[in-house]
Amino acid sequence: MIERTIYEGCPLCDSLRAVIHHVGDCSKHPLYKKRLNPKIVWKKCGDCGHVFTEGYYTEEACKIIFSGTNEEQKVGGLIEKNRIVSARMIDKVLPFASDGIWLDVGFGNGSLLFTAQEYGFRPVGIDLRSNNVDVMNSLGIESYCTTLSDLVLPDQCAVISMADVLEHIPYPRTALNAVKTLLRTGGVLLISLPNSENMVWQVMDEQNANPYWGEIEHYHNFSRTTLYAWLGRFGLRPARYGISERYRACMEVIAVKN
Repeated sequence: MIERTIYEGCPLCDSLRAVIHHVGDCSKHPLYKKRLNPKIVWKKCGDCGHVFTEGYYTEEACKIIFSGTNEEQKVGGLIEKNRIVSARMIDKVLPFASDGIWLDVGFGNGSLLFTAQEYGFRPVGIDLRSNNVDVMNSLGIESYCTTLSDLVLPDQCAVISMADVLEHIPYPRTALNAVKTLLRTGGVLLISLPNSENMVWQVMDEQNANPYWGEIEHYHNFSRTTLYAWLGRFGLRPARYGISERYRACMEVIAVKN
């Protein structure tokens, strides 16, 4: 089996100047299967500084990984606890948008969509796990098993949330371009993901205990600097920085479409 499609250059800036930065071990990851290589080779771009895996999983390898789902990624998982976390995320969006379509990319347990609906938004979700999509549709939440770049909606979105999603996408520029297309002018992107530019990340590295080097579903480790630069290139103006409650060492950014 060919496990990964190797990047020809940096997936952000296309530079061919990248060197090995770190080698991680994913063998302890709950979604790891013995058919997969336990080593993850991370590279660093010599031009833009972005850190990424040497390649992204092929369709065959993805089927092996997605054959399992973490409990917290299943629809309805920890529904009461997650409702409170989701509400705090939505509260940060309200000064910028208070109604319209709320599209959640990679909705996982569905908490953000359930709570957005409670606040008066029209919830729409996409996820690559077909079982989750089937469950959400059975609950009356419009959902699709597709990628962001392939999604077509009749109306533009007021809010697009990408909660710990961008780092999973092989080519982030494609996703950000889709956000730009799907989001209405003045609409909001709510995005959270690990931030390699903070003291927690530094300490985890020093203690050889950084879980993100062995995260089997991640292809990228972003910094705040890199994220802000690329949001700007797609007409998305960062309007608020915050700390994500969802996972360790993560940032939560609100950006508004110009």
